[in-house]
Amino acid sequence: MKPWLRASMLLLPTTLLVISTNLVQAEDVFVGKNVPATNQIALDKIDHSNWDILLKKYVNNEGRVNYSAWKKSSADLQQLDQYLAHLSHSNSQGTSPEKLAFWINAYNAVTVKGILREYPTTSIRNHTARVWGYNIWKNLKLYVSGKPVSLDQMEHQLLRKMNEPRIHFAIVCASIGCPQLLNEAYTPEKLDEQLTTNARHFFADQSQFRYNSSNNTFYVSSILDWFGEDFGRTEKERLQRISLWLTDDQAKNAASTGKGTFSFLEYNWNLNDQKN
Repeated sequence: MKPWLRASMLLLPTTLLVISTNLVQAEDVFVGKNVPATNQIALDKIDHSNWDILLKKYVNNEGRVNYSAWKKSSADLQQLDQYLAHLSHSNSQGTSPEKLAFWINAYNAVTVKGILREYPTTSIRNHTARVWGYNIWKNLKLYVSGKPVSLDQMEHQLLRKMNEPRIHFAIVCASIGCPQLLNEAYTPEKLDEQLTTNARHFFADQSQFRYNSSNNTFYVSSILDWFGEDFGRTEKERLQRISLWLTDDQAKNAASTGKGTFSFLEYNWNLNDQKN
C-alpha cells in the first residue's frame, strides 16, 4: 500500500471504519434438514397437525401471535423445529391443493421461526436489510426436497406462479398490515374454504379496505398495489376479481362493474404481536 493511501486511511473517521468492516454479505440461516431423495415423501404424506396445534395455542382470533409465551417454551420451540424438519421430507410432488397448502404453511411457519429467533423485536423490517446484512426474506431458508428455499422464493417463484391470488390473504409477513394469521393449519381438504374465508375477512376489515361511494374510490391495502397483476391485467379486472370477496353490498355491486379507482392505504409494518 502506498504511504499516502495508508496515511489517508488513518485519517478516516472511526465510525466510517466501523461501518466499512460491517459491509459483509450475511450468511444464510438454514432451518429444517437436508433430506436425501431416498427418504423424501409425497405431499399427501405430509402431516400439518403439529403446526395446527401450535397455531391454536399461540394465535388468537385476530391473527395476533403470543411470541413472548412461545419464545419461553423450549418444548414448543422444539415442536416448531420438528415440524419444519418434517416439511423438509417433502419431494414436492402432489396435487395443486396439496402444493398450495404445503407452501402456505411453510411460508408462515418459517416466518414465525424467523421472528422467534429475533424476538423481542418490533417489526420484521428490522431484519430485512436491503443491501448488506441479514435479510429474513432472502437469508432464512427451509430445506425442501434437498434444496434450501427462501421466503422470497416461496412467495414469488412458487406460490404466485400457481395463479391463486387468494394466497395474498393467507401468507403472513408477521405484520399488522398483513392479512390475519389463521389459527389453524391449511389443509388440501379445506383449502378453498379457508382461502375464501380469509379473503372475505380481509376485505371486511376497515384497516384493509374501505369504499367511498361519493367518488367511487376503493381504498385498499398496498398488497393490491404490490401484487395487482395477480388479480388481473387491468384495474377493471382487479375490481371485478375482488368483488367476489367483498361483504358490503354497495361496494360489491360497484366493484363488479369494474368501474372505479383504487387508492392504496399505508402499510402497517408493526409486529403482529398480541402485545400490540
